[in-house]
Amino acid sequence: MAVTHLQCKACKAEYPLEARYVCERCFGPLEAAYDYEKIGRDVGELRRRIQGGPQNMWRYADFLPLVSGPPGPSGRLASRVGLPTGCTPLIRADRLAKRLGLREVWVKNDAANPTHSFKDRVVSVAAARARELGFEVLACASTGNLANSVAAHAAALGLDSYVLIPADLEEQKVLATGVYGTKVIAIDGNYDDVNRLCTEISAERDWAFVNINLRPYYAEGSKTLAYEIAEQLGFELPDRVVAPIASGSLYTKLAKGFSEWREIGLLQGDLPRMNGAQAEGCAPVANAYAAGEQVCRPVKPQTIAKSLAIGSPADGPYALDLARESGGGIDAVSDDEIRDGIALLAQTTGIFTETAGGVSTAVLSRLAQAGDIDPDERVVLVITGEGLKTLDAVRGTFETTVIAPSFEEFEAATEGLPQQRSSDSLGGAPAALAGRS
Repeated sequence: MAVTHLQCKACKAEYPLEARYVCERCFGPLEAAYDYEKIGRDVGELRRRIQGGPQNMWRYADFLPLVSGPPGPSGRLASRVGLPTGCTPLIRADRLAKRLGLREVWVKNDAANPTHSFKDRVVSVAAARARELGFEVLACASTGNLANSVAAHAAALGLDSYVLIPADLEEQKVLATGVYGTKVIAIDGNYDDVNRLCTEISAERDWAFVNINLRPYYAEGSKTLAYEIAEQLGFELPDRVVAPIASGSLYTKLAKGFSEWREIGLLQGDLPRMNGAQAEGCAPVANAYAAGEQVCRPVKPQTIAKSLAIGSPADGPYALDLARESGGGIDAVSDDEIRDGIALLAQTTGIFTETAGGVSTAVLSRLAQAGDIDPDERVVLVITGEGLKTLDAVRGTFETTVIAPSFEEFEAATEGLPQQRSSDSLGGAPAALAGRS
């Protein structure tokens, strides 16, 4: 195994590979540490091992924190890590690029995972580590996607599960959680209230709370998004990555993944400019970035982007450091811009994203409109969830024409509309995105 210990991100104190998440000395967050010299001893062999690995995220097992080694052959995968996850599409989005005046835009569509969000990556790692540590119950505090994933992976592994969610969560996400047989507990409060309660429960119950007492292992799953992007680009780095920010973990772990492969020698070049995206109704990190501050002041979320509605982000300070050091930035967009971001992505790529993807797409559009992106950059837009999970966000954004079953009424209803669409007709940007800067 290459994982060696847990280490505090703040004071660098070291701890054994146990179910713990906070430093006893300074209360900083813990993360997994690796023997990179061991991993990178033969870069050519490492690359061959990755390329010859399973068609899922466990092809990157050298960089993941399992103590007993990677899962066995694909036939035994489900018994070790639940649902096979990862190897999601990286799609070249030429029509989106043309709409934005850019040369090269790629969309990493992580809605193609088993429960239709990137959370399957983090839960897969946390669930595997929970099994190694002997836990029999999986649990989480969630804004929706994590609840879906924990319930599904627990079902695949034959484990009991409990998910705690805000009571006002989107109905689609609640239904897509309860169907797996998990115990759903709705809290009359926001996500930060839910998380505080789960932290208290984790001290009393011998449960694996994937994003609390197993957080150092759980968070490592997000790195596999970066590994896949680089591998799918032919072991090359993009110039810029645009990704959503909730707690800040995904955003910072993307950079960690790119950095690890640069350190090992699998990638050459500079770290991509990292642009983070938040909703104006819950933008503690974007607010701190705009104000030049290092501390994220907690906010009370009020936005349609509920999956990003974390008012007190644990990794906020690290996200701020990353944005500044990489030459990127962190922006916030309105709910109207989020809806138009969803439409823009759908109408130029055929990808229907949930509200978090609308946030990222709207930020990408704003950056392009403002001229903050060099037209020749290679840009990757990270889409983390499926649009069918947040249907209310697009309700009322288009009209349906109802006619009698007659050709005459059809002709009347379509009069003045083009009978044949030009191959290069891309139209204008949605109203809320046009001309924004």
